[in-house]
Amino acid sequence: MVAVSIVNGWQTADGSHVAALKFDLAEGWKTYWRAPGEAGIPPRFDWRGSRNLARVEIEWPTPKQTVTNGMRTIGYEHVLVLPLRLTPERAGQPITLSVDMEIGVCSDICVPVSLTVAQGLDSDARRPDPQIAAALAARPYTQAEAGVGRVVCKVSPIEGGGVHLVAEVDVAAMGAQEMMVVETANPALWVAQSKSVRQGNRLRAEAEIFHAEGRGFMLDRSGLRLTILSSGDAVDIRGCPAG
Repeated sequence: MVAVSIVNGWQTADGSHVAALKFDLAEGWKTYWRAPGEAGIPPRFDWRGSRNLARVEIEWPTPKQTVTNGMRTIGYEHVLVLPLRLTPERAGQPITLSVDMEIGVCSDICVPVSLTVAQGLDSDARRPDPQIAAALAARPYTQAEAGVGRVVCKVSPIEGGGVHLVAEVDVAAMGAQEMMVVETANPALWVAQSKSVRQGNRLRAEAEIFHAEGRGFMLDRSGLRLTILSSGDAVDIRGCPAG
């Protein structure tokens, strides 16, 4: 269904290393974005087996929306090159990258898959790898790049200890099938898939957020992440102040 390998990449001028995980998916199978949608399985990565690795930043390429059994999911098919920005603990020393991962792969059925891949990275490599560079270029636009204007979020309590979130973003239409995905910085919070409506140059989305264990919580607005996906371009928005 899927084969995963490490692409060595290159070392940058600041001492960090750009590498990638490459997912080769069998025909008819797909895997999921970090926020997989209504029926997907979110990927999990554990980097603790690595050596000389202080920090990993994943650069997600723009995913595609699909409808499976009437439910919208978000992910990738065929080949996914997932760029990684790696910060070493000791600058100038090579990194051994090791990752235990749990991912979902789906066709007519969804299957959870556990994999481990490991590889020592060549710290002498300096030339950018074309397939990683292409994946980096496929990321969503930033707010500045997309010309995003006003961004506000209104929050109100609902029954069951959750909150109702209304997010409004002033931005020109990016394509058909626009959808705003809401994420929080707290992994214990669960966000229902939002309902998005465009009114001129404003996209409005509503979503409900609950604690996974039914507890009360404070919502950190600075940790909110709004991603607008469409059949065309996408934009990544960090933080959402009160209206």
